Amino acid sequence: MATGRGRLVQHHCRGLRELRWPLGGGGAAPGRAGFRKDPSLKGAAGRNALQQYARWEKDCEKPPTNCSVSLDRMPPEILLKIFAYLDAATLLCTGCVNRRFYHLANDKISGLGWVIILKEKSGKEHILKHVDLSINNASAAAVWYGKHWPRLAALSGLDLCGAMPVFMHWPKTPSKNGPRWHSLIAKYNLSDLTGSTMIGCDGLIRIFCLNPGLLVGLWKREEELAFVTANLHFHHLVERSTLGSATVPYEPPPHSPLLDDTPEYGLHDYQLHVDMHSSGISYLSGTFRSLCTKKGYIENGYVKLVVISFKNNTEHIPLIGKLGLFWRTDVFDGYIKSCSILDVTLLDAYGKPFWCFSSPVCMRSPRSSDSPNFLGQTFNVNYMDAEGKVCMELVWIEETEEYFIVSLVLYLSVAKVNHWFGTKY
Repeated sequence: MATGRGRLVQHHCRGLRELRWPLGGGGAAPGRAGFRKDPSLKGAAGRNALQQYARWEKDCEKPPTNCSVSLDRMPPEILLKIFAYLDAATLLCTGCVNRRFYHLANDKISGLGWVIILKEKSGKEHILKHVDLSINNASAAAVWYGKHWPRLAALSGLDLCGAMPVFMHWPKTPSKNGPRWHSLIAKYNLSDLTGSTMIGCDGLIRIFCLNPGLLVGLWKREEELAFVTANLHFHHLVERSTLGSATVPYEPPPHSPLLDDTPEYGLHDYQLHVDMHSSGISYLSGTFRSLCTKKGYIENGYVKLVVISFKNNTEHIPLIGKLGLFWRTDVFDGYIKSCSILDVTLLDAYGKPFWCFSSPVCMRSPRSSDSPNFLGQTFNVNYMDAEGKVCMELVWIEETEEYFIVSLVLYLSVAKVNHWFGTKY
């Protein structure tokens, strides 16, 4: 079902389709002189066409309060931002409006792609286009691999950018070799990559995670780049990929603090959607509603939000299969156990995205555990950034050969909560 914004745009699209010049195939309407010169428009047909044109012209002269008249004149960047809110069914309707909307709605965001810029210590740069792309429930994963990587020891950093064609000529598709507008999404330091925390390995590669959401694979034998994967959450993805510059990332509009009408209850009516997946295989996809926490429930600068309680076994849920992360290059492919991609989308009581991310994670055996031993072997999956932490505890059930999530807790930064509501916890 379309969202509120989706229904609004769908209504506008219906209006545009009805206002299209019926004889023009979606293009601009001809002038009055065009009718007089057209030999096919004579007699009653000509009079009817002139009457339809007069009604169309009268509608266009109305004040621009009717968005359906001006929507088609918007630049493609704005239309792409609007289309990003639509579901598949609404996009299908949008593509029926005219030829321009058809291409915008059906050509994978009209030429949008992603590049990484590998920067050498000498100042030399290597710009590489993504070679593979997978779409998940809440994120996209862009992948780079090849045989001609620069040497890792010579690299100092990596820039992740969205790439849009500078020139768009409808209905023609953008040129693959034309100039591209780069929108910086994130910068990463590669000067000490092997010194950072490794999250997994197999017989051929080791993988490292760099926040936000970058997965880097190194060949074990040569200690050189094997692949790079950027995990991109859908929240503000179109804006981040198109509206920044090559040196400055997109900045969302300043946040206006929301009214906390029941501060005595703390956080309440939050909703969490969480996915764990790899290469199209879903290990977990769940939505948790009516999440809340009491006022003053703070630990070390974090507000604690319990999603799955260890003490309530009716909340415990299984994973589908065994966690593992699939990787591929142009030479080899493989599978790394106990790793996956974690997508988190946390909505506040107003349904607004409060905290969103997509990142590689790994499952590890804890050094010590408070869980009773009779449940089975326990594992932890943890994630942390500037806005919060995710702590997940799993138990391996030998009899059924499956993992159960027995605890899931979010820790939200008090600074983030105060900024969001304009309060002081």
